[in-house]
Amino acid sequence: MDRFDAMQAFARVVEAGSFTKAAQTLHMSKTSVTQLVQQLEARLRVKLLNRTTRKVNVTADGAAYYERVVRLLADMDDAETSLSAATSSPRGRLRVDVPSPLARMILVPALPAFHERHPDIQLDMGVSDRVVDLIGENVDCVVRGGELTDQSLIARHVGDLQLGVHAAPAYLARAGVPSHPKELEDTHHRVVGFLWSRTGRSLPYAMHRDGESVVVHGRHVLSVDDGNAYLAAGLAGLGVLWLPDYMSRAHVASGELVPLFEDWRLDPMPLYIAFPPNRHVSAKLRVFIDWVAALMAQHAPVATRPPVSASATRPSSRAPTR
Repeated sequence: MDRFDAMQAFARVVEAGSFTKAAQTLHMSKTSVTQLVQQLEARLRVKLLNRTTRKVNVTADGAAYYERVVRLLADMDDAETSLSAATSSPRGRLRVDVPSPLARMILVPALPAFHERHPDIQLDMGVSDRVVDLIGENVDCVVRGGELTDQSLIARHVGDLQLGVHAAPAYLARAGVPSHPKELEDTHHRVVGFLWSRTGRSLPYAMHRDGESVVVHGRHVLSVDDGNAYLAAGLAGLGVLWLPDYMSRAHVASGELVPLFEDWRLDPMPLYIAFPPNRHVSAKLRVFIDWVAALMAQHAPVATRPPVSASATRPSSRAPTR
């Protein structure tokens, strides 16, 4: 029995809550994970887990052992990354989850340079805006827009997305150009809705001009839960949409989108990288976080001025990342 593999398997079963999920995140068979844990229990001569047909529960001995194992695994990773060669060349698999347009427009195009600099990092990138169980799914970090609702996570503020309101020329030719945001409420105008995975519904947007503030919901023809589909719906003329500048810039330049309400302001949407507090920040995770932060400093740097008010920032922070 490889004691390191056995301890790692045990820790993943505890974190994932099942042998099946642990096996998936470790890229091993369920049988192999089960055998490793059984061999570990036999070596220690204690029962670490209580197994039922539905779930796995940690025993008192198992809970105490888990705390030691997590620290030990982190120390082993530290020992490896503290070596000069390992520090200069981080290595290993890194699992991240990022919004789809951010991946398509900013991260993936820049990845060749990241890979050239860190050739030994294998990146598994989930592309979504869903709620991710970082520990249960063994994900190292997520990139998310808007205020974080899970206060247990450690988060680094890496950017502020400037937002604007846009529509396709075909939509404006059909529905007319609205002169005030309130015209998007209870009129013939339509918006494209964005369904947030955290709430399962579309949320309003706060807009400000010369001391005037409005909150716009709008009526939608279509609501979607993916940023690329959201943009495609707007380009197809299905309604007015709110976009970060990085998503709209090229389409405005080409004439595919027309900016609206340019004398109105929307509070920027903060962008965070979040990771579990009990996870060791490995060298490979550290260089990835620094790389994303450097990219966002180019495309959407952290705003120097704070938002106008707490009540105003909450709706605008729900604009898709997307």
